[in-house]
Amino acid sequence: MNIEDYRTYCLNKKAVTEHFPFDEDVLVFKVAGKMFALASLSQWEKGEAYINLKCDPDYAEELRAQFESIKPGYHMHKKLWNSVYIHTGELSVKLIYEFIDDSYDLVFQSLPKKIRESL
Repeated sequence: MNIEDYRTYCLNKKAVTEHFPFDEDVLVFKVAGKMFALASLSQWEKGEAYINLKCDPDYAEELRAQFESIKPGYHMHKKLWNSVYIHTGELSVKLIYEFIDDSYDLVFQSLPKKIRESL
């Protein structure tokens, strides 16, 4: 997976926008104004790519126990976010896409019903 594959995958989801709210390095994807994925572009350039993704707290613990490449979210709420390290090669692209889907769905489902229905 490269940065463009990641970007395209996220942008193809319903109502997703991309932003640089923190600085010129951290690319953030939002659904209806709420973050579901973010990554440092400089880390990708260095070959140390990771994506921060929102996750159910219990599932986050399971994933961290199962995979060396999944850690508590770097600079994020550690219970609700995971850092998924791409560069290690431990995780398949399919599995990474599933984690992105889970993060998106978690945030989308947390939106008020009226907003979800309007999207």
